Parts: sequence; C-alpha cells; structure tokens
Amino acid sequence: MEAILKDPGGAVIGLDFDGTLSPIVPDPASARIHPEAPAVLAALGERVRAIAIVTGRPVATALELGPGLADVPGLVVLGHYGFERWEDGRISAPPPPAGVPRAEAELPLLLDSLGLQGVTVEDKGRAVAVHTRRAADPEGALATLRQPLAGLAAKHGLVVEPGRMVLELRPPGMDKGHALGLFLAERSARSVMFVGDDLGDLAAFDAVEQSGLPGVTVCSGSAEVTRLAERADIVVDGPEGVVALLGELATAVSRS
Repeated sequence: MEAILKDPGGAVIGLDFDGTLSPIVPDPASARIHPEAPAVLAALGERVRAIAIVTGRPVATALELGPGLADVPGLVVLGHYGFERWEDGRISAPPPPAGVPRAEAELPLLLDSLGLQGVTVEDKGRAVAVHTRRAADPEGALATLRQPLAGLAAKHGLVVEPGRMVLELRPPGMDKGHALGLFLAERSARSVMFVGDDLGDLAAFDAVEQSGLPGVTVCSGSAEVTRLAERADIVVDGPEGVVALLGELATAVSRS
C-alpha cells in the first residue's frame, strides 16, 4: 500500500465485480453495483494510472449493472475474464466460441437427468454459468454437477470455472490472472492492488505476486469462500468494506 500512496500515478487498481463492487444476490440479473462505488472510483481514477474491472461478466452486462461506471476516468473493463475489453466507450472482442451455445443446448437434458431442482442457467454470451444458489441444497447440487459439467465442457473444448455456488463453462486460454498481468505490462504499472472475493480471483492474486511490483491483495470477505481470505493482505467486509477502503485510498492519494 505504501508504494501506491507514494506514487499513485504509477498504480493500477484491479477489481472483480460480483461480490466485490456488487453484493451477491440469488438472481445474477438483479445484481447492482454498490451505490457509492462509481463516485469513489471516479475520485480514485483521477489520481491513479488506471482502474481495471476484471470480471467473468460480459462487458455490456457489467456496465448495465454498474450505472455510472462509464464515467470513471481511465476505467477499463475486462469482461469474460479478459476476452472482452471496454475502453473509452468501445468494446473489442474475438468471435464467440462455438462450444458455448452447443454446451448450453445440452444443459437442460443434463440437469433433468440429474434430478436437480432450483438450478438455474445463465447465458453469458461467451460462457454459460450454472447456479445452485436457489437449490434446496446448494452445496450438494454443486457437488453433483462437478463431474458431469467437466465432461460436458471437455466435449465442447471448454473449461469449468468454479465460483460461489456456480460452475461456469467458458473457453480456455484466459483467466483473471493472465488478463491482469497483460494489463499491468501494457500500462507499465509501478504498483498494483487487486480486490476480489471468489476462487476465480486467486489467479489475479497470483498475477500480483508474480508481477514483481509492490502489490496489495484484498479480499471482499464471505463465509462461502475462505481460500481468498487466507491469501489476502487485507480482508474487508464485502462490497461495503471494499467501497470504504477505496474511499480511504482516494482521500489519501488526493493529499499526496
């Protein structure tokens, strides 16, 4: 943190979206960014080298669920774990992988064969997520799904990304760590902070450690995922704690 405070103009602030800037909710479509987050990020964006939201969400969805984000100075949104990029109002991305819609088409029959109730499927364009949060036994449903979904993913050239009561089928070759590492190099960062809450953010923590830069890892704490908290330099209490920490950082760097 000291390096960021001494030289904010060299700092990249990386952030997950769900569970970090937005509270986790049963229906992913109803998620909304913490109401104070855009203003806090805007204040911070005026002082640091860049702010990057690195999320498994499609870029357009993250911006829709985060009104005000498009006005944050210097913001870059790396969606689909870095396959998509939004910057200065423009989205760039490679063509969607053919395996995702094929796997999604087979999911209803697979779920029926397993006799699972309350499991929902989210079409994310370049990925498809299977959520168990609404099931009677979310953890049991997740355990039942792991092996069948791994087989389905392999069949269509995809990989499975585990998360908080969710298993996501997506293309291989990119994760949050790879996306963050490339961004740090692109921006010639001199320090880095990454804030996350879920298993997919472990790769970003790895990227912070492997970057060779002064770095800070922050966990938006949850009772569902403890591995991130065990790795983090700082643990805060969910999105409310994340926004408070970023607000304190914005105030501190404005005085530097």
